[in-house]
Amino acid sequence: MTRLLLASASPARLATLRAAGFDPLVQVSDVDEPAVLAAARERLGEFDVADAVLLLAQAKALDVASALEDGRLDDVADDDVLVLGCDSLLELDGQPLGKPADAAQATERWHLMRGRTGVLHTGHWLVDTRPTAPDGPGTGATLGATASTTVHFADLSDEEVDAYVASGEPLAVAGAFTLDGLGGPFVEGVEGDPHSVVGVSLPLLRALLAEVEVTVPQLWRRA
Repeated sequence: MTRLLLASASPARLATLRAAGFDPLVQVSDVDEPAVLAAARERLGEFDVADAVLLLAQAKALDVASALEDGRLDDVADDDVLVLGCDSLLELDGQPLGKPADAAQATERWHLMRGRTGVLHTGHWLVDTRPTAPDGPGTGATLGATASTTVHFADLSDEEVDAYVASGEPLAVAGAFTLDGLGGPFVEGVEGDPHSVVGVSLPLLRALLAEVEVTVPQLWRRA
């Protein structure tokens, strides 16, 4: 049976996939994100935020796929696995905003974001680790793409910012906000796939799966 293996610790991504009928395995990668981006700049020069999330998603997926192929993930050894890596960053004024380091930084960010518009970029990378012909259906493919969604933030009062930061939620997520949690009332609208803002674009995932000749219903959990 083919299974999706999510190379991410994000509970929001996992919940989104489960709500869409997937039954993903989970294995968090050991990727050093700043090191990945630093090495990429040495090779490629400067790149934009949409490329940064794609590079990080690729690194996560390849790291977990390597562990799987080396036999270091005993729990999934019997499955035909498609590894999915994801990473998200908010772009505001051309600058990438990941998870805030602390409450002070989260507050500072919200003072910049409120009443304005940013773009939430989520990189996706899929690695087909299934056995290739003649033994299996695998393609050996490794491919990815970035989903970018425009986010319109409400003009929060200082009291609302302080209360939201005090909840702790902004400290755990890219861009210091959620669409599917306490931050939902502070987002006035989005242009693009809202699932991408939560952490994984379901339409983009469907397109990537099609490239390796897998349909979404094939990955729905079975009773």
